[in-house]
Amino acid sequence: MPTSVQDTITFNAGEVILYPGVPGPKDQLYRVREGLVRLQSVDEEGNSLTLRFARPGEFFGEEAISGDERAYYAEAVTLTRVDTLSPKELTVEENGQLIGHLVTALSQTYRTIQRLSGQRLKNRIAATLLDLVQTPLAYKETSGSMGVKATHDEIASAVGSVRETVTKVIGELSREGYIRSGYGKLVLQNMQGLEDLAQKAA
Repeated sequence: MPTSVQDTITFNAGEVILYPGVPGPKDQLYRVREGLVRLQSVDEEGNSLTLRFARPGEFFGEEAISGDERAYYAEAVTLTRVDTLSPKELTVEENGQLIGHLVTALSQTYRTIQRLSGQRLKNRIAATLLDLVQTPLAYKETSGSMGVKATHDEIASAVGSVRETVTKVIGELSREGYIRSGYGKLVLQNMQGLEDLAQKAA
């Protein structure tokens, strides 16, 4: 099958794959083969905001096609393997996949903006936890409950807040029985309740 894959590269958790800046002529388009990639912006004070996650089969680094300045970091969240693709050599099938991905990414961006502007922090955290269940950060407890391996800092970045405030709200969610908080992980004990919270506009 024809493919524009140039190479497959492995990154350890925490490694930065792409930095902000204007893409050069040798920049490539990336597609996640295994693992999870976080795209996040960082302001001058060091506060980060997760823009979206790139899951297996999804693309990032689209600036290699448009030439637009990249305003985010792309970081491996887990042990991650990515394919580098030549934008000029994409097959018809790959172009179709890329267009589908861009539509999905745009929809995710709209949802993120709506959450940040129209939801309380408690509701945004519930929605984020449910999103993370659909990523490689998810795992199943022996009890059957789903959990996600994420720190309070990572949750704060995903919901546009600071760790101290997120820790307080996570404590509230724990006391109310929605989740159980552990070291570097959160267990979702009341999925329906979290879904109800995530759907609330304010």
